[in-house]
Amino acid sequence: MTLPRRRIGTLGPEVSVLSLGSWHTYDRIDFHAGVDLVRQAVEAGVNFFDVGVYSGFPITEGGPVYHGFTDVIFGRLIEKAGVKREDYVLSEKLWLEGFPQHSFAAQLDRALYRVNTHYADFAVLGDIRGETPDLRRMVLELGELVREGKLHAWGVNNWSVEHIRAVHELALAEGVPGPQLAQLKYSLCRRDMAEADAYRELFAETGISLEASDVLEGGILAGRSGADRMIGRDPGGIRERIKELAPRAAQVAEELGGTAAQLSIALTLTNPALATVLVGVTRAEQLQDNLGALDLLDRHGAAVIREKTDEFWLDRDPAPIAKGDAS
Repeated sequence: MTLPRRRIGTLGPEVSVLSLGSWHTYDRIDFHAGVDLVRQAVEAGVNFFDVGVYSGFPITEGGPVYHGFTDVIFGRLIEKAGVKREDYVLSEKLWLEGFPQHSFAAQLDRALYRVNTHYADFAVLGDIRGETPDLRRMVLELGELVREGKLHAWGVNNWSVEHIRAVHELALAEGVPGPQLAQLKYSLCRRDMAEADAYRELFAETGISLEASDVLEGGILAGRSGADRMIGRDPGGIRERIKELAPRAAQVAEELGGTAAQLSIALTLTNPALATVLVGVTRAEQLQDNLGALDLLDRHGAAVIREKTDEFWLDRDPAPIAKGDAS
Protein backbone atom coordinates (compact mmCIF):
# COMPACT_ATOMS: atom_id res chain seq x y z
CA MET A 1 0.00 0.00 0.00
CA THR A 2 1.22 3.48 -0.93
CA LEU A 3 -0.13 6.23 1.24
CA PRO A 4 -2.35 8.72 -0.56
CA ARG A 5 -1.29 12.37 -0.55
CA ARG A 6 -3.22 15.57 -0.06
CA ARG A 7 -2.20 19.16 -0.70
CA ILE A 8 -1.74 21.43 2.30
CA GLY A 9 -3.92 24.48 1.79
CA THR A 10 -3.85 26.18 -1.59
CA LEU A 11 -0.11 26.85 -1.80
CA GLY A 12 1.46 24.11 0.29
CA PRO A 13 3.12 20.85 -0.79
CA GLU A 14 1.41 17.52 -1.32
CA VAL A 15 2.00 15.35 1.73
CA SER A 16 1.22 11.83 2.86
CA VAL A 17 -1.95 11.46 4.94
CA LEU A 18 0.22 10.08 7.73
CA SER A 19 3.25 12.10 8.83
CA LEU A 20 5.96 11.24 11.30
CA GLY A 21 7.17 13.35 14.17
CA SER A 22 5.66 15.41 16.96
CA TRP A 23 7.13 16.41 20.28
CA HIS A 24 10.39 14.60 21.18
CA THR A 25 9.72 11.65 18.87
CA TYR A 26 13.21 11.15 17.51
CA ASP A 27 15.06 11.32 20.82
CA ARG A 28 12.96 8.44 22.15
CA ILE A 29 14.25 5.99 19.52
CA ASP A 30 17.35 3.81 19.52
CA PHE A 31 19.44 5.33 16.74
CA HIS A 32 19.87 2.22 14.60
CA ALA A 33 16.21 1.30 14.99
CA GLY A 34 15.35 4.89 14.13
CA VAL A 35 17.18 4.67 10.82
CA ASP A 36 15.20 1.55 9.94
CA LEU A 37 11.96 3.21 11.05
CA VAL A 38 12.52 6.27 8.86
CA ARG A 39 13.44 4.05 5.92
CA GLN A 40 10.32 1.90 6.39
CA ALA A 41 8.15 5.00 6.69
CA VAL A 42 9.47 6.41 3.41
CA GLU A 43 9.01 3.05 1.70
CA ALA A 44 5.40 3.04 2.89
CA GLY A 45 4.85 6.46 1.33
CA VAL A 46 5.41 8.82 4.27
CA ASN A 47 7.01 12.01 2.94
CA PHE A 48 6.16 14.54 5.68
CA PHE A 49 8.39 14.78 8.76
CA ASP A 50 7.83 17.13 11.70
CA VAL A 51 10.67 18.42 13.89
CA GLY A 52 11.34 21.35 16.16
CA VAL A 53 13.99 22.96 18.33
CA TYR A 54 12.76 22.08 21.81
CA SER A 55 15.72 23.62 23.58
CA GLY A 56 14.36 26.83 25.00
CA PHE A 57 15.17 30.48 24.76
CA PRO A 58 17.09 32.61 24.19
CA ILE A 59 17.86 31.24 20.76
CA THR A 60 21.08 33.23 20.48
CA GLU A 61 24.47 32.23 21.80
CA GLY A 62 25.30 32.99 25.42
CA GLY A 63 21.99 31.94 26.94
CA PRO A 64 21.30 29.06 29.34
CA VAL A 65 21.94 25.55 28.08
CA TYR A 66 18.94 23.34 27.30
CA HIS A 67 19.20 19.69 26.38
CA GLY A 68 16.85 18.89 23.54
CA PHE A 69 18.25 17.15 20.49
CA THR A 70 15.29 15.48 18.78
CA ASP A 71 15.75 17.63 15.65
CA VAL A 72 19.51 17.03 15.52
CA ILE A 73 18.88 13.30 15.77
CA PHE A 74 16.30 13.50 13.00
CA GLY A 75 18.86 15.12 10.71
CA ARG A 76 21.20 12.18 11.22
CA LEU A 77 18.41 9.60 10.91
CA ILE A 78 17.21 10.93 7.56
CA GLU A 79 20.81 11.09 6.31
CA LYS A 80 21.64 7.54 7.38
CA ALA A 81 18.36 6.26 5.93
CA GLY A 82 19.54 7.52 2.54
CA VAL A 83 16.59 9.85 1.98
CA LYS A 84 17.41 12.71 -0.38
CA ARG A 85 16.34 16.19 0.69
CA GLU A 86 14.13 16.64 -2.36
CA ASP A 87 12.26 13.43 -1.52
CA TYR A 88 10.76 14.54 1.80
CA VAL A 89 8.83 17.50 3.17
CA LEU A 90 10.32 19.08 6.30
CA SER A 91 8.07 20.84 8.81
CA GLU A 92 9.82 22.98 11.43
CA LYS A 93 8.53 24.90 14.46
CA LEU A 94 8.78 28.64 15.03
CA TRP A 95 8.06 29.92 18.53
CA LEU A 96 6.22 33.06 19.62
CA GLU A 97 7.92 33.28 23.01
CA GLY A 98 10.24 36.25 22.86
CA PHE A 99 9.03 37.38 19.42
CA PRO A 100 9.97 39.79 17.88
CA GLN A 101 13.25 39.97 19.83
CA HIS A 102 13.85 36.39 18.69
CA SER A 103 12.98 36.78 15.03
CA PHE A 104 11.59 34.00 12.89
CA ALA A 105 14.60 34.42 10.60
CA ALA A 106 17.05 33.74 13.45
CA GLN A 107 14.95 30.83 14.73
CA LEU A 108 14.74 29.25 11.29
CA ASP A 109 18.47 29.65 10.63
CA ARG A 110 19.20 27.89 13.91
CA ALA A 111 16.69 25.12 13.19
CA LEU A 112 18.03 24.48 9.68
CA TYR A 113 21.61 24.40 10.92
CA ARG A 114 20.70 21.74 13.48
CA VAL A 115 18.97 19.53 10.91
CA ASN A 116 21.69 20.25 8.33
CA THR A 117 19.57 21.59 5.50
CA HIS A 118 19.11 24.93 3.77
CA TYR A 119 15.34 25.31 3.72
CA ALA A 120 12.13 24.16 5.38
CA ASP A 121 9.15 23.21 3.27
CA PHE A 122 6.87 24.17 6.10
CA ALA A 123 6.91 25.93 9.46
CA VAL A 124 4.27 25.78 12.17
CA LEU A 125 3.97 28.72 14.56
CA GLY A 126 3.62 27.78 18.22
CA ASP A 127 0.71 28.60 20.51
CA ILE A 128 -0.40 32.12 21.29
CA ARG A 129 -0.15 32.40 25.06
CA GLY A 130 -1.38 35.50 26.80
CA GLU A 131 -1.13 38.79 24.92
CA THR A 132 -1.56 38.64 21.15
CA PRO A 133 1.76 39.30 19.37
CA ASP A 134 2.22 41.71 16.47
CA LEU A 135 0.42 39.63 13.83
CA ARG A 136 1.20 41.96 10.94
CA ARG A 137 4.91 41.87 11.72
CA MET A 138 4.77 38.07 11.90
CA VAL A 139 3.03 37.80 8.53
CA LEU A 140 5.50 40.14 6.85
CA GLU A 141 8.52 38.35 8.31
CA LEU A 142 7.20 34.97 7.18
CA GLY A 143 6.55 36.43 3.73
CA GLU A 144 10.18 37.55 3.54
CA LEU A 145 11.40 34.06 4.49
CA VAL A 146 9.27 32.61 1.70
CA ARG A 147 10.62 35.20 -0.74
CA GLU A 148 14.18 34.26 0.22
CA GLY A 149 13.49 30.56 -0.35
CA LYS A 150 14.29 29.50 3.21
CA LEU A 151 10.63 28.61 3.77
CA HIS A 152 7.97 27.45 1.33
CA ALA A 153 4.78 27.69 3.41
CA TRP A 154 3.57 28.06 7.00
CA GLY A 155 0.80 27.23 9.43
CA VAL A 156 -0.19 27.54 13.08
CA ASN A 157 -0.56 25.30 16.13
CA ASN A 158 -3.77 25.29 18.22
CA TRP A 159 -4.73 28.87 17.34
CA SER A 160 -8.24 30.26 17.74
CA VAL A 161 -10.39 30.80 14.66
CA GLU A 162 -10.20 34.54 15.28
CA HIS A 163 -6.39 34.61 15.25
CA ILE A 164 -6.18 32.38 12.17
CA ARG A 165 -8.64 34.57 10.28
CA ALA A 166 -6.70 37.65 11.33
CA VAL A 167 -3.38 36.45 9.87
CA HIS A 168 -5.14 35.10 6.78
CA GLU A 169 -6.68 38.51 6.10
CA LEU A 170 -3.46 40.37 6.90
CA ALA A 171 -1.57 38.22 4.42
CA LEU A 172 -4.15 38.93 1.72
CA ALA A 173 -3.93 42.65 2.41
CA GLU A 174 -0.12 42.63 2.31
CA GLY A 175 0.12 40.42 -0.78
CA VAL A 176 2.17 37.70 0.93
CA PRO A 177 1.49 33.98 1.45
CA GLY A 178 -0.91 33.32 4.32
CA PRO A 179 -1.37 30.33 6.63
CA GLN A 180 -1.93 27.04 4.84
CA LEU A 181 -2.43 24.70 7.77
CA ALA A 182 -3.83 24.55 11.30
CA GLN A 183 -2.30 21.87 13.50
CA LEU A 184 -4.94 21.01 16.10
CA LYS A 185 -5.42 18.49 18.87
CA TYR A 186 -7.76 15.91 17.37
CA SER A 187 -8.59 12.37 18.48
CA LEU A 188 -11.44 10.09 19.48
CA CYS A 189 -11.94 12.16 22.62
CA ARG A 190 -10.77 15.66 21.65
CA ARG A 191 -12.72 16.91 18.66
CA ASP A 192 -14.08 20.35 19.47
CA MET A 193 -11.28 22.32 17.84
CA ALA A 194 -11.24 20.31 14.63
CA GLU A 195 -14.98 19.73 14.27
CA ALA A 196 -16.57 22.88 15.71
CA ASP A 197 -18.67 24.81 13.18
CA ALA A 198 -16.35 27.82 13.37
CA TYR A 199 -13.36 25.72 12.27
CA ARG A 200 -15.34 23.92 9.57
CA GLU A 201 -16.34 27.30 8.14
CA LEU A 202 -12.76 28.54 8.37
CA PHE A 203 -11.39 25.58 6.44
CA ALA A 204 -14.12 25.79 3.79
CA GLU A 205 -13.83 29.54 3.25
CA THR A 206 -10.04 29.94 3.29
CA GLY A 207 -8.73 26.65 1.90
CA ILE A 208 -6.57 26.19 5.01
CA SER A 209 -5.98 22.52 5.79
CA LEU A 210 -6.13 20.60 9.05
CA GLU A 211 -3.26 18.61 10.54
CA ALA A 212 -4.32 16.28 13.36
CA SER A 213 -1.92 16.09 16.29
CA ASP A 214 -1.99 14.32 19.68
CA VAL A 215 -4.21 11.78 17.99
CA LEU A 216 -3.34 9.03 20.49
CA GLU A 217 -3.13 11.32 23.55
CA GLY A 218 0.51 10.46 24.20
CA GLY A 219 -0.14 6.74 23.67
CA ILE A 220 -3.06 6.53 26.12
CA LEU A 221 -5.55 5.75 23.33
CA ALA A 222 -3.20 3.03 22.12
CA GLY A 223 -3.40 1.27 25.48
CA ARG A 224 -0.35 2.79 27.18
CA SER A 225 -0.26 4.82 30.37
CA GLY A 226 1.57 7.80 28.90
CA ALA A 227 3.83 7.89 31.94
CA ASP A 228 6.95 7.07 29.93
CA ARG A 229 6.93 10.23 27.81
CA MET A 230 6.18 13.94 27.75
CA ILE A 231 2.55 14.56 26.84
CA GLY A 232 1.05 17.85 25.69
CA ARG A 233 -1.24 20.03 27.74
CA ASP A 234 -4.70 18.86 28.83
CA PRO A 235 -7.21 21.58 27.82
CA GLY A 236 -10.53 20.96 29.53
CA GLY A 237 -8.97 18.60 32.07
CA ILE A 238 -10.31 15.47 30.38
CA ARG A 239 -7.20 13.28 30.34
CA GLU A 240 -8.27 11.11 33.28
CA ARG A 241 -11.60 10.46 31.57
CA ILE A 242 -9.69 9.55 28.39
CA LYS A 243 -7.73 6.97 30.39
CA GLU A 244 -11.00 5.53 31.68
CA LEU A 245 -12.41 5.26 28.15
CA ALA A 246 -9.29 3.73 26.56
CA PRO A 247 -10.29 0.07 27.29
CA ARG A 248 -13.72 0.69 25.79
CA ALA A 249 -12.11 2.22 22.69
CA ALA A 250 -9.98 -0.92 22.31
CA GLN A 251 -13.11 -3.04 22.57
CA VAL A 252 -14.96 -1.11 19.86
CA ALA A 253 -11.88 -1.21 17.64
CA GLU A 254 -11.60 -4.98 18.07
CA GLU A 255 -15.26 -5.38 17.07
CA LEU A 256 -14.36 -3.57 13.84
CA GLY A 257 -11.30 -5.72 13.28
CA GLY A 258 -8.75 -3.07 14.23
CA THR A 259 -6.85 -1.52 17.10
CA ALA A 260 -7.64 1.54 19.19
CA ALA A 261 -4.81 3.44 17.54
CA GLN A 262 -6.20 2.63 14.10
CA LEU A 263 -9.69 3.67 15.17
CA SER A 264 -8.53 7.07 16.43
CA ILE A 265 -6.50 7.75 13.29
CA ALA A 266 -9.36 6.56 11.06
CA LEU A 267 -11.74 8.97 12.79
CA THR A 268 -9.50 11.95 11.99
CA LEU A 269 -9.18 10.80 8.37
CA THR A 270 -12.95 11.21 7.94
CA ASN A 271 -12.61 15.00 8.28
CA PRO A 272 -12.76 16.51 4.76
CA ALA A 273 -10.45 19.38 5.75
CA LEU A 274 -7.67 17.06 6.90
CA ALA A 275 -4.38 16.98 5.00
CA THR A 276 -2.33 14.76 7.31
CA VAL A 277 -2.28 13.00 10.69
CA LEU A 278 0.88 13.49 12.74
CA VAL A 279 1.92 10.31 14.54
CA GLY A 280 4.81 9.89 16.97
CA VAL A 281 5.66 6.25 16.40
CA THR A 282 9.00 5.03 17.70
CA ARG A 283 8.88 1.38 16.62
CA ALA A 284 8.33 -0.34 13.30
CA GLU A 285 5.36 -2.32 14.63
CA GLN A 286 3.67 0.91 15.69
CA LEU A 287 4.17 2.31 12.20
CA GLN A 288 2.60 -0.77 10.62
CA ASP A 289 -0.30 -0.61 13.04
CA ASN A 290 -0.94 3.06 12.27
CA LEU A 291 -0.82 2.39 8.54
CA GLY A 292 -3.64 -0.10 9.09
CA ALA A 293 -5.99 2.79 9.90
CA LEU A 294 -6.49 3.41 6.20
CA ASP A 295 -7.58 -0.18 5.66
CA LEU A 296 -9.95 0.05 8.64
CA LEU A 297 -11.53 3.16 7.17
CA ASP A 298 -11.72 1.62 3.71
CA ARG A 299 -13.45 -1.52 5.01
CA HIS A 300 -16.12 0.24 7.07
CA GLY A 301 -16.47 3.72 5.60
CA ALA A 302 -16.60 7.10 7.28
CA ALA A 303 -20.22 6.88 8.42
CA VAL A 304 -19.65 3.68 10.40
CA ILE A 305 -16.40 4.93 11.91
CA ARG A 306 -18.08 8.13 13.08
CA GLU A 307 -21.11 6.29 14.45
CA LYS A 308 -18.99 3.79 16.37
CA THR A 309 -16.79 6.50 17.89
CA ASP A 310 -19.45 9.06 18.84
CA GLU A 311 -19.52 7.88 22.48
CA PHE A 312 -15.86 8.86 22.96
CA TRP A 313 -16.28 12.57 22.16
CA LEU A 314 -15.59 14.15 25.55
CA ASP A 315 -15.17 17.85 24.74
CA ARG A 316 -18.34 18.19 22.69
CA ASP A 317 -19.39 21.46 24.37
CA PRO A 318 -17.75 24.63 23.04
CA ALA A 319 -14.61 25.53 24.98
CA PRO A 320 -11.93 28.24 24.80
CA ILE A 321 -9.37 27.51 22.10
CA ALA A 322 -5.67 28.31 21.69
CA LYS A 323 -4.60 26.73 24.97
CA GLY A 324 -3.09 23.60 23.43
CA ASP A 325 0.41 22.18 23.75
CA ALA A 326 3.52 23.50 22.07
CA SER A 327 4.05 20.52 19.80
